[in-house]
Amino acid sequence: MGFERWFNRTLNRVWGFLEDRSGMPKWALRPQPDFTFKPSYWTGAFVANAFLYQVVSGLLLLLYYQPSVTGTFTACGQPIGSLSSAPAAWCSTYYIIHSVPMGSLLLSTHLYGAYAMIFLAFVHFFRGYYLGVYKAPREFSWMVGTLLLVTTLGMGFTGYLLPYTQISLNATNVGLVLAIRLPYAGPLTAPLILADGTGQGLLSRMFAAHILLLPLALGALLYAHIALFESHGIAPPATSDPLQRRRFTHAEDKKHVPFMPHIFFYITKWALLYVGLLLGIAALWPWQLPTYAGNIAATGVVTEPDWYFLWLFKLVDFQGVTPVLAVGLTTALIGFILLLPFLDRSKQTHPRDRPLFLFAGNSLLAILVIMTVWGGLTPGIVIPPMVVAERLGPPILVNLVVVALFSLRYQAAYRNRLVTSGAIHRLGGIYAPAPSVAPAARAVEAARHD
Repeated sequence: MGFERWFNRTLNRVWGFLEDRSGMPKWALRPQPDFTFKPSYWTGAFVANAFLYQVVSGLLLLLYYQPSVTGTFTACGQPIGSLSSAPAAWCSTYYIIHSVPMGSLLLSTHLYGAYAMIFLAFVHFFRGYYLGVYKAPREFSWMVGTLLLVTTLGMGFTGYLLPYTQISLNATNVGLVLAIRLPYAGPLTAPLILADGTGQGLLSRMFAAHILLLPLALGALLYAHIALFESHGIAPPATSDPLQRRRFTHAEDKKHVPFMPHIFFYITKWALLYVGLLLGIAALWPWQLPTYAGNIAATGVVTEPDWYFLWLFKLVDFQGVTPVLAVGLTTALIGFILLLPFLDRSKQTHPRDRPLFLFAGNSLLAILVIMTVWGGLTPGIVIPPMVVAERLGPPILVNLVVVALFSLRYQAAYRNRLVTSGAIHRLGGIYAPAPSVAPAARAVEAARHD
């Protein structure tokens, strides 16, 4: 025990010296309350960790990758003496996999890391949606987070083409057709994306967007997101109380757990676990490079994007859905999510107090999952309207019934609790505040149903 006390006292002195000389309390992130030390509260930090790994692994891949469609007759995965030449972009990818030490592991972790980052971004989004973290005073934080999600999807789209395989080229061309159909923005951005209309021009623009433009946008948005988080702090747990404070005071912050070293090491622990899982998955299931773009021996290659865009490609497969309509629906969805803080004006944050938006969130999640799986199973197959209704109608209908019954039962139980407590009384079929209830309690109840 004597050694333990001496060790802790010495460690505290060393840490106090470092804090004083570095000014750490002034630049470290704000403290957090004890109840936040659960993985569900750190989904945003998981996305940031995934982004950092993508930056590091991407920079290492840049040492070997060649963004060129110029054909080369080197035997990069082709039989010696083959008359067909493979693009340099594909050959450099092949070289990374087969000739660079640990190159296959590096490339596979970069690819799977992109998948993980997008999946974690969706988890972070839906968690915030269901718990109402977009409500005041965090409206701008939600909007910046929405732009972060869209930019992350853009990173996935631009990176998909870089190996320059036939399947990635086909999927990118379909995506570009959808992108240039955007109202107003499409015609303006089309020359920037398509360049001179050649394959080299397209690859160069995608390469520049993937390694420079979009990472800069992601970094700026991430900085703004963290700055807003520092300004308002973490959102309190979801509640039915309309008068709940949505910020912690400065005095409360002083009682919370400091960022350095406690929160820093807590996040580092999850970051190391993430990297370990990523390396393990990549080692067990390394990515296999498909055939290169322009291979005359490649027949019957199905146009299929990565999983995070399968739902959009499936939407285009619906009979009667034109690219313009698909882009319009997607734009409307992004607009709805972006403006959600101003559409949901209720003061409660708990999902049971927001049945309309609970139904909308459940429906969106169900449609995304169903259409993603559907798109993976039957890519490029036209779907008649009746089949669409048969597949998507029942989940939405069940969701509507369940949410409606859940909401009605909750409202009835809530009123019964108020009657039992004497806060309100019932006259016939009408509920009214009891005369004995204090004015403050009546104000709370009035705000509860505002």
